[in-house]
Amino acid sequence: MSVDAIPASTSCRITSVSRSGIIPSAFSLNESMDQQPDVSKTRRKREMHALQAIGEELVGLPEDRLASLVLPDTLRDAILEARRINQRSAHRRQMQYVGRLMRDVDADAIQKQLEASRAGSAKEVAVLHRAERWRERLLADDAAISEFVSAFPAVDVQKLRTMLRNAKREAAAEKPPKFYRELFREIRETMSKTDSPL
Repeated sequence: MSVDAIPASTSCRITSVSRSGIIPSAFSLNESMDQQPDVSKTRRKREMHALQAIGEELVGLPEDRLASLVLPDTLRDAILEARRINQRSAHRRQMQYVGRLMRDVDADAIQKQLEASRAGSAKEVAVLHRAERWRERLLADDAAISEFVSAFPAVDVQKLRTMLRNAKREAAAEKPPKFYRELFREIRETMSKTDSPL
């Protein structure tokens, strides 16, 4: 089939004829290329949202966790400033600034630090829950003291018994839970000295 034999109505879709067949026209290729900016724009928008989310998480971190992260000074200063701003519009502008700074840093490295920090935080929460359960067991059952000493040999048994007595008297007298809280701290500190799954 020659080019002359191709109807004029279809010639706008074709540039040439090769041995293997008809080659799509530039018009057809441009249709695909016109879609690429939309795809690229969508990807950039998604990436910007991800960076913004990291920035928001950084601003919301407790001071000790934020201090433990390795961050560029400009980003850290911007985060600290955002934490100090209470006025809504000013805070929003500062968060936008944090988002812009996030484009110029190693966001993947920061994300990995956040993931590690979250994992450490989750572990700490689990330890606190274990300490809480031990406190309730020790207050409810005198026999639990032997179990606790077996699990955590570093415990000061005499001090523990004294704190348990004070916490029980305090509860019976309906006083503020001063010794109850001190008992929790003692249990938590004792547990930190021994790696026990109990």
